[in-house]
Amino acid sequence: MISRFLYISVFAAIWLSSLFSQGAERTPDPKSDAFSTVIQPLFQQNCVKCHGKKEKVDGDVNLLQLEHADQLVSNPELLENIIEAVDSGYMPPESEKPLSEKTNKQLVSSLKAYLKQSIALQKNWPETPIRRMNRFQYNNAVQDLFQLKVEVFSLPERMMREHDNYFQPQTGKMRPEVRVGSRPLGKSQLIERRLGGVAAFPQDLRAENGFDNRADHLSLSPLLLESFLRLSRSIVSSADFNSKTCGIWKEFFEFPKDKSTEETQAIVEVRLRKFLTRAFRRPASDELVNRYTSYVMRQIQNQKSFTESMQEAAAAVLASPQFFYLYDQSADRDSPNQTGIDDFSLASRLSFFLWGSIPDQTLLDLAAAGKLHEPDVLTTQVSRMLHDERLKRFCDSFPVQWLQLERIISSTPDPQRYPQFYFAKYRASMHMMLEPLLLFETLLIEDQSVLKLIDSDFSYRSDLLEAWYRDGKRGNPGSPVTVNFRRVPVKDRRQGGVITNAAVMTMTSNATRTQPITRGAWIAGVILNDPPKPPPADVPLLEDKPKEGEENLTLRERFAAHRKQASCAGCHQRIDPLGFALENYDAAGLWRETYPNGRTVDASGKLLSKHEFSNIIEFKDALLAEKDRFTRAFAAHLLSFALGREMGVADSLALDKIVADTATADYRFQSLIKEIVLSPPFLQSTVRQRNESVVE
Repeated sequence: MISRFLYISVFAAIWLSSLFSQGAERTPDPKSDAFSTVIQPLFQQNCVKCHGKKEKVDGDVNLLQLEHADQLVSNPELLENIIEAVDSGYMPPESEKPLSEKTNKQLVSSLKAYLKQSIALQKNWPETPIRRMNRFQYNNAVQDLFQLKVEVFSLPERMMREHDNYFQPQTGKMRPEVRVGSRPLGKSQLIERRLGGVAAFPQDLRAENGFDNRADHLSLSPLLLESFLRLSRSIVSSADFNSKTCGIWKEFFEFPKDKSTEETQAIVEVRLRKFLTRAFRRPASDELVNRYTSYVMRQIQNQKSFTESMQEAAAAVLASPQFFYLYDQSADRDSPNQTGIDDFSLASRLSFFLWGSIPDQTLLDLAAAGKLHEPDVLTTQVSRMLHDERLKRFCDSFPVQWLQLERIISSTPDPQRYPQFYFAKYRASMHMMLEPLLLFETLLIEDQSVLKLIDSDFSYRSDLLEAWYRDGKRGNPGSPVTVNFRRVPVKDRRQGGVITNAAVMTMTSNATRTQPITRGAWIAGVILNDPPKPPPADVPLLEDKPKEGEENLTLRERFAAHRKQASCAGCHQRIDPLGFALENYDAAGLWRETYPNGRTVDASGKLLSKHEFSNIIEFKDALLAEKDRFTRAFAAHLLSFALGREMGVADSLALDKIVADTATADYRFQSLIKEIVLSPPFLQSTVRQRNESVVE
């Protein structure tokens, strides 16, 4: 069975070759009978011999069974795959004559018209499912709920530790010098003020080409549920949970002196109503408040102190699914066709997207007033949140996962070849991993163009990294505890951006050599949001050392054998040019012109089968020529992170609009964030039918 991509390449190449050899370069109109006059005859003449006739059904697709346009329109996934294959230049395959640029654009435009019609016929947006908090979100939510001045527990997945409070988004400017630490690789960076005796639950793993907040990855076993119960009690009973560390201690836990039982009960009720509303992110019902109030009063009657009784109630809240599960409720604002989530759900979506935590009082007040969904109000709140220090949590979570930087932790280049990579008991990767994160934060805080993620004219470098990029020498590693980074101009375009960052180059190599296919897959998945499928199980791995007789071959020549297999050719057409474009960077990210055997490195290729390049600078130019494609891919990653789900076909038109509106704002980072929040997928629910206007 051939892959879905190969199937698209095969049947569409035959179809298009025939179509355009007959001079049919017009754009079919979905409102006309283009299917019966153009598509179906071409399927019959050129495609069904492999997809239907004589029980031959390559790719499990029987085109002989397609009898009318509705059957095509009813399959939006197939339409989107064809569009992607044509628009990305992966179809026709290399063995076929390529389409002219005009023909390609006409075909993509007409197929998108069919896709729009197909999406409009669907009843709902892809589901944004109920999901529990991951431990990063749980830590933040508990911290904000109690206004803690300490951490709940240490989080090694928060890779960069801030020192000297450099992150000040309200200023709109990053400091020229910052001091940071690497939590997973630096010394003592997990030692910080936190609640003693509180143990975190296990880290949630990042989804493939996704994030650790994906609902389909956030399971809740009986064992984990039990750990939530223990965790909640350990938090409120910690010796470090007191009036000095808990900002709401006086207003929530402190005993109201000289009060009667009736007065005490009234005070408990008032305190719990506010607390439950904040914890559960929507107004607490009288029934709920009464249940918690009765519990507290029973504890007091059983001779427990007021503070202990309120701590018991707080622990019950933290262990409640209403606290650690994120869920939406639909709005009921007059119209029976209303498809939006209610304002309290919107407040939670917004706060967990940008702050990784529960909404603050401002968001809850606007939700209670029924105003948060109003575009002007929502835009104002996004701007406020982007200038709040809690934005650091977004920067601590999204870019690390988007760039897959956790891979650098286990990267260990050969010490014999790269002795400068190691110093004392530490590695240069401790510095490398922080550079792209500081670039990301700067572009966001200063509202610069997201295109600078591809090619920036500045970066933040330590002394070690300055030497690394200059001549490959070690430089001064400085302290293993904290690292000083300076903002420096980048004039050599072989550097700058995240693609050619030393961390990415190192983590996509093995100990002794580069891995062009791994690098190509990284570019495809991270930068273009088009990850390749896993390779067939029967494809042998390339040996690190050349076989006898292959000593003088380049890596590109040694990989050529993989492209000869039909099951591999389609993917290699896509990822090989991406990976070999980076071949001038060795296994530790150092620049090279030749291989150890003396052969010259060949970094040439063709991006998307249409942009030829001969070096990394031209490759960056090719990516920038496809700036809308990169922006769309980046927006899809952001929207997936915001909603905790994969992107579906129904999201495609919204992503197109996000990109178009961001382009008019010069691709500025904060504008992109605002467009995502204002997009239909972010605002919609799956409970009711969508309005047709959504896709118009």
